[in-house]
Amino acid sequence: MFIKCIAVGCGGFIGSIARYLVSKIEFQHGGSYPINTLLVNVAGAVLIGFIISSAKNYGMSEEKLLFLKVGLCGGLTTFSTFSVETWGYIQSGNIFMGIAYSLVSVLLCVLGVMLGLRLA
Repeated sequence: MFIKCIAVGCGGFIGSIARYLVSKIEFQHGGSYPINTLLVNVAGAVLIGFIISSAKNYGMSEEKLLFLKVGLCGGLTTFSTFSVETWGYIQSGNIFMGIAYSLVSVLLCVLGVMLGLRLA
């Protein structure tokens, strides 16, 4: 269990630093659209899909999978995990649940941010 926790922690360390560095990139764009956040969320979703597929097709140790999937992608963005969960509903034919999960998650998280801002 200790080695698995270390794998997750090391991956999270790298993912978190990567997210921070991407947040410091200045893009030439108008307005205040959060392109940096969108970039890490989409990159994380692509990366976690690639990791899952690679593990399935070629095999991967549990520690390496934890390092990459839970640690690296989790540190980079939790949106990647959310995307995998939504895709799981859709892939299993439960499209309604996938859409409902997506809408409820986004709504509740935005409301959660609003609540947190009010509480602070």
